[in-house]
Amino acid sequence: MKIIVSIKQVPDTSGKVAVNPDGTLNRASMQTITNPDDMNALEAALEIKDATGCKVIVVTMGPAPAAGMLREALAMGADEAVLVSAREFGGSDTYATSQILAAAINKIGVEKDDIVMCGRQAIDGDTAQVGPQIAEKLHLPQVTYAAELKKDGDTITVKRMLEDGYMTIKVHTPCLITCIKELNNPRYMSIGGIYETYNKPLETYDYEKLKDHPLIDATTIGLKGSPTNIFKSFTPPQKGAGMMLEGADKATCEQLAEILAKKHII
Repeated sequence: MKIIVSIKQVPDTSGKVAVNPDGTLNRASMQTITNPDDMNALEAALEIKDATGCKVIVVTMGPAPAAGMLREALAMGADEAVLVSAREFGGSDTYATSQILAAAINKIGVEKDDIVMCGRQAIDGDTAQVGPQIAEKLHLPQVTYAAELKKDGDTITVKRMLEDGYMTIKVHTPCLITCIKELNNPRYMSIGGIYETYNKPLETYDYEKLKDHPLIDATTIGLKGSPTNIFKSFTPPQKGAGMMLEGADKATCEQLAEILAKKHII
């Protein structure tokens, strides 16, 4: 049994966000982190590994520096890592990204008792589309928004979060599960794991390694093959200083109501 975890290196949105003239993010000029929801997916996989002894493989698509993020995942306890990186893949939208990642996961191999895990969504896009699209392209059953997992043989019981409650679903492996922050608290890298990380395999899948896969079509990958058109991208303006109103009299209440009405809040 193995668990394949798809993770993504994303811009640290607490810092400055830079946008290229073509509307894509200028990732090279920004600090990066591992996408938070993906960390929950990785922790879920490592918890299953702790209980069963299975293998955990992390995979990401991105530029060469994303290898550093994969090394961090190996230091946390993952066994192997795969970096999917090629100029031909650059600028891919969610559709093209899922094509490429599905091909990479298929090359790694998904067997009868395997699980594919992803974070719910990435903070640089907030689409929550890539995980479900990978499942569809690999013909795997999927359960999204997992807030609790229990594995029993080839059956996984998932407590799925909804807007107004929870849904409990049982799914057989192989399957794909997307995870949310309520699922767990990701562990830190261990000292031993940091020492061992460079002894663990990290393989790179470039265009040459994947080009013969049926899902890899030059017309449906990369920026030119992405059906999503960006209308406008921009750095949000910083919020101005707040206003403090003091008092509980009628005049203060009327002033507050007038301000809220002008902002179309009431």
